[in-house]
Amino acid sequence: MFNLNDSMQYFLYPYPTDMRKSFYTLSGIVTNNMGRNVQDGEVFIFINRTCDCMKLLHLECGGLVIYHLKLEAGNFKLPVFDEATNTFHTTWSNLMLMVQGIDPGTCRQRKRWKK
Repeated sequence: MFNLNDSMQYFLYPYPTDMRKSFYTLSGIVTNNMGRNVQDGEVFIFINRTCDCMKLLHLECGGLVIYHLKLEAGNFKLPVFDEATNTFHTTWSNLMLMVQGIDPGTCRQRKRWKK
């Protein structure tokens, strides 16, 4: 069941991630590179090099869950990162803007595939 909402904390990993990675390797990135704990109930966002694929890692009551989104057209608009950190704290609304393809700076919708 989709169990993400605006009361959770979201952390975006600022480097490209291989989308073949699964639960344990993404958990390793969270622990070793981001300095966070997967068991804290936070949501961790990973984007691939071409910015057209996103994975979200989250711990729910039954165990780890991965949400995977692959865009048919267009790509995600990422925020500007601070070079001093290995993680970027973001909000539910910024995640939803990113998924929907809306650039918060220009308030224009980015290209998406439509049926």
